[in-house]
Amino acid sequence: MKTLTRNDAWELLTEFTQSESLRKHALAVEACMRACARKFADGSPENVELWGIVGLIHDFDYERWPSLEDHPYKGNAILKERGWPEVITRAIMSHAEYSGVPRVTPMEKALFACDELAGFITAVALIKPSKSLAEVDAKSVRKRMKDKAFARKVNRDDIINGAAELAVDLDEHIGFCIEAMKGIAGELGLDGSAARSA
Repeated sequence: MKTLTRNDAWELLTEFTQSESLRKHALAVEACMRACARKFADGSPENVELWGIVGLIHDFDYERWPSLEDHPYKGNAILKERGWPEVITRAIMSHAEYSGVPRVTPMEKALFACDELAGFITAVALIKPSKSLAEVDAKSVRKRMKDKAFARKVNRDDIINGAAELAVDLDEHIGFCIEAMKGIAGELGLDGSAARSA
């Protein structure tokens, strides 16, 4: 198997995922994972790339197979069939609480800690007048987490438990992920341009 690149991961994602919002979610989680690789691993280019790839493709099968019976199992089967390494397939399986695959490595824990949170941060940014991450901070995210009607599909317990598994303060982790996502705010459509063109 040749060394996998981010381009391989992007091609896989776009092959299975047409939804712009799901692609943006993948990019957001990738940004958070790259930042986590610098913080929780040695920050080597290889690790940053590996963690980023895992973030980018963690939900690649979700659009076609969103049910708990299918996701991430269908995707896992496709990855194995195509020869993707176990370090990646295992991490993706472990991000689903119900898969029975325990999160052991820092990369697996980081994926779980970033997944739901990245989605929630996006939702908070989208209700700001500017639709920009520049207006989002840990306090505004925590405030919205208390509102059960807001972004109700996002599992608050996963956000809380994810930070706990990484052994980081929740507010600190939220702020850390916001900063990571700001780095690609333009790609995410969360740089204020959506409000300006509305």
